[in-house]
Amino acid sequence: MSKTLSLSSIAVALVLGAGTVTAQTSVKIGVMSDMTGPYADFSGPGSVEAVKLAVEDFLAANKNISIEVVSGDPQNKPDNAAAIARRWYDTENVDLIIDIPTSGVALAVAGITKEKNKVMIATTAGTSDLTGKACTPNTLHWVWDTWSSSHGTAEAVVKSGGKSWFFLTADYTFGTTMEREASEVVKANGGTVVGSVRHPLGAVDFSSFLLQAQNSRAQIIGLANGGTDTINAIRTAGEFGIVAGGQKLAGLIVFITDIHALGLKASNGLQLTTAFYWDFTDKTRAFGERFAKRTGGKMPSMSQAGSYSATLAYLNAVAKAGSARDGAAVVSAMRAAGTFDDPLFGKTTIRIDGRVIHDMYLVEVKKPAESTRPYDYYKQVAVIPGDKAFRPMSEGGCPLVK
Repeated sequence: MSKTLSLSSIAVALVLGAGTVTAQTSVKIGVMSDMTGPYADFSGPGSVEAVKLAVEDFLAANKNISIEVVSGDPQNKPDNAAAIARRWYDTENVDLIIDIPTSGVALAVAGITKEKNKVMIATTAGTSDLTGKACTPNTLHWVWDTWSSSHGTAEAVVKSGGKSWFFLTADYTFGTTMEREASEVVKANGGTVVGSVRHPLGAVDFSSFLLQAQNSRAQIIGLANGGTDTINAIRTAGEFGIVAGGQKLAGLIVFITDIHALGLKASNGLQLTTAFYWDFTDKTRAFGERFAKRTGGKMPSMSQAGSYSATLAYLNAVAKAGSARDGAAVVSAMRAAGTFDDPLFGKTTIRIDGRVIHDMYLVEVKKPAESTRPYDYYKQVAVIPGDKAFRPMSEGGCPLVK
């Protein structure tokens, strides 16, 4: 396979004996992720490890099944993603594609997944269109989306006094959707948007973009980007003395890996919305420790935690259905589980539009003196109940919703 469509395969399990499914049942999972680019730290190789952990846990109770995991890197390009998806579905018998690094990639893969009647579960891509106008019977959106993150963070910041906003936006579907949805929240709560500027994915120099934001004199500079783009923007803002000059930064989607890369000195006080934090409960702590042993001490991001939980729920549905071949039937079985107690996300429900509902959390980054060890970074500010955290199904425009 070419470098553009790089693909690695990891054999995860062999048939081990009697269990709850037939000896003929086999499943193949494709982890499509950014393995080396701007999103690799919070998805990428860590998501592959999370899926492998889920497979191991599933096989402990369901031994008579064959599961294989493969991984592919579309380099955040929809065309590459489409080519990988078709290859996986048509010639390599992949049943599930999980993770999905960007919104554009997710939208491309979702259409192919429906066409082939397979399953796609997005745990990293953010666009809320996946459960809106682009929803399908074969697609689930597991962890977060642009609506949940923009509403959670923007509403909290505006209500605390940050009324005027300028957006620094990644110039692709995820960034522009995030800006649009956050702007709606700002305005609905009495704030104003004084301007915005767009930057390319993977930008190296943020100087000109942040000068425009600084010159806008907006109280809040909303970062509608992610990964290394968010990290570089915050670092450059520090070099420019933007926060010291009285403006504040609001990260609309920030992962714990971003905070780790920045350090608490640069990021303390930042408020953000997350679906998962390794130090919330005994179960999340246990998973975090297991994950860290596999990843050189790194704690899982919410996307990586989502890849674990979604894989486990998917495999349980396959066991009940008796086969992974009919993707829509497997997704239907997952919905039929009703409200279940997910080990990492708590009470969880899957809606007809594919949106997975669970609580979200507004957290604040600790001061250096408040942290006792690496990845001890968040303190909880508020719980956003699942029925409030995500866009109402009636407002999404999903054609599956009658």
